[in-house]
Amino acid sequence: MKRSYLFVPGNRPERYAKALAAGADAVIIDLEDAVAPTDKGAARDALSGWLSSLPAGAPPVLVRINAAGTDWFDEDLALAGMANVAGVVLPKAESVDDIERLLAAGAPSVLPLIESALGFHHALELARAPKVERLLFGSIDFSVDIGMEETVESLQYFRSQLALVSRLAGIAAPVDGVTTVLDDAERILQDTRRARRDGFGGKLCIHPKQVAAVNAAFMPAADEIAWAERVLEAAAAAQGAAVAVDGRMVDRPVILKAQSIREEARMRQARG
Repeated sequence: MKRSYLFVPGNRPERYAKALAAGADAVIIDLEDAVAPTDKGAARDALSGWLSSLPAGAPPVLVRINAAGTDWFDEDLALAGMANVAGVVLPKAESVDDIERLLAAGAPSVLPLIESALGFHHALELARAPKVERLLFGSIDFSVDIGMEETVESLQYFRSQLALVSRLAGIAAPVDGVTTVLDDAERILQDTRRARRDGFGGKLCIHPKQVAAVNAAFMPAADEIAWAERVLEAAAAAQGAAVAVDGRMVDRPVILKAQSIREEARMRQARG
């Protein structure tokens, strides 16, 4: 499962290769917020030309197109089915009809970006649409739309609901919004750890400096791994009998959690 999604402005093609080399699990070429209206066409053309020369073994490349209803949406649809586009990020996602238009244009997968009250209201419907890979949370725009301050406390309900919706829809865990600070690795690490505790499986990044901290935060911590190993060793030795680890009974849900942590740790270590 992808942990880090790195945005790169669509009108800065000289940064595309640097983004691919930053260590992110996926790169999002942004044609929406990062590009001024006067530069939309040139950015689209630059991306179209670059996609055909994408090097083998590169991280998946996603494209954040402009929102449905804007002057650029219809032209952006032409990118959906291009070679080397792994998926399309749909900003301000609110309607399954827009996802269907992307699929009709050839999008291999869609990642709806929940940025409005209406998008949140329709989140389960969006998550259950065909070829939706996972939901992304645009926490900054969402807070503006709903008219509230963007704080940990104010967003907690909405974050937990997106995790629940993703589970109900049977898709991958949602992706958390951006942290706007660039040079505070500890802040990024803490924000990402909180996202993981809330049931999120990835995080959006706005600078290559953020990627390493995000990837590290989605790796089980050393104490979690050690606990999982103790649980699994004790359960194996007990051979089905009741057993306690660290003063707590070990039952099937605890064993399943320990197995999940071990598998996740091994997977992350293999990927680096």
